[in-house]
Amino acid sequence: MNEDSESLLAHRSSPRWQNYIAVASKRRSIVAVSFAILVSFASFSVFRPSWSDQNLPTPLIEESIQNLSITSNSSLAINALGPAANLRGSPTSKFRDNLRHDRKYITSWISAGWTNDVMTYINLIYLAVITDRIPIIPMFIPSHIGPTVPPVDFGVVFDVPRLRKALNIPILEWHEVKDRNSEEVDDIGCWNTWEAVQKAEAFPRRSFVPELLKLDISYTKAPSWIKVIPYFEHDAHAFFWSLAALAFPETRAANLVPPLESPAHHALLPPDEQLLCYDYLYFVCANQPYEMEFDYSPAWRFVGQHLFWSPSIEQLAYQYVRRAVGAPEDGPTPLWIAIHVRRGDFQVFCPDGPEGCYASLDVIGRRVDEVKVELFQRKGINVEHVIMTSDERDETWWNDVRSRGWKAVDHSQTAQSLGTWYPIFIDAAIQSLGAGFVGTDRSTMSMLARRRVESWSDGAVRIFKWGKADSDDH
Repeated sequence: MNEDSESLLAHRSSPRWQNYIAVASKRRSIVAVSFAILVSFASFSVFRPSWSDQNLPTPLIEESIQNLSITSNSSLAINALGPAANLRGSPTSKFRDNLRHDRKYITSWISAGWTNDVMTYINLIYLAVITDRIPIIPMFIPSHIGPTVPPVDFGVVFDVPRLRKALNIPILEWHEVKDRNSEEVDDIGCWNTWEAVQKAEAFPRRSFVPELLKLDISYTKAPSWIKVIPYFEHDAHAFFWSLAALAFPETRAANLVPPLESPAHHALLPPDEQLLCYDYLYFVCANQPYEMEFDYSPAWRFVGQHLFWSPSIEQLAYQYVRRAVGAPEDGPTPLWIAIHVRRGDFQVFCPDGPEGCYASLDVIGRRVDEVKVELFQRKGINVEHVIMTSDERDETWWNDVRSRGWKAVDHSQTAQSLGTWYPIFIDAAIQSLGAGFVGTDRSTMSMLARRRVESWSDGAVRIFKWGKADSDDH
């Protein structure tokens, strides 16, 4: 039902029973006539449309009331999860002026490559769920594509309204809280988790996000018991519930230590109680490190699988797929299997060179065939189109890809026409929206694509191993 039809239901003409009262009143006393006129006038005021004198179909009173309730409740349910119901108004120069006193919030910063940053925000939202707070999500920063590229809002890439509805919790973005053009620097106290889980860096995890948000942070070191594997220098994970405990008054108070001075104003502040904040939430798990690799991962099950692409990113992915496979631009998008081959920066793990270390196209092709067979056997579909995405720049390698009948995504004009961020956004969407997926072991980009294909389309997925020539033998 659209908004116009709901408006019509709410403003229909006066009910039929007015006429019955009017007829009956002629046979009654003057007192009864007066009463009938008052009732008729009241009913006319409620149900007569203010914008039209047309005679519209007349509902029963109960129907009108029911429709009015449905319209009101539906509107409230949607608004209750957005900024209008969870902030004091439009973005303000100082973030605290926009926070409601009857709400508690949570935020954190990113400090890695883009895919890991997505996982960090998934962890942030899951931590918001278990602490019963409203997450405020910052922007994405261009750590992997050059410092001159502007940041991009979380909601440009992902469908935030859909995520709110799926999780049934309010979710905000920083630009909805604080004016993105504000020059006001806000003081805030946050938890320093980084020094509690590793010893190599004796400072909170560094990020450009607080600078972009004009935040001057005084950090309090978190207790060492948040660390998953005590005293183990090769892992930096913390437990979700250990971090969550610090959100509640008793555990917070018991673990306060003298804070560090903020860099700009030299403020000494304990962790904020209304806007809870942590320096870094990538290395967080419920049971074991890197658990988003596993199907039980609560952060994935309760948040990540509901984080869909924004409509614009999704449509761009379908458009680029149609171009890649030669389908009509205005026609349906055929089914495809996506491959993600990560090579470039993985060369550091191949001291003797990529030959015999990286998986060959023959190895990858075997995995593609397995996906095709599974899709046919399990779902009865034949998928012929295969689309390769990779950071490989060797044209000879790409020629070998094309010789197998696999397609490449043409990004020759993407950065110029859409922006520097978009090749990676479109590739990630293509990887996740197909009927099947083949990806690279130890790549978080492949891992998230695999999870999405499994969750979103019940697709067939494979991950190929690499490191030596027989790594993927099976």
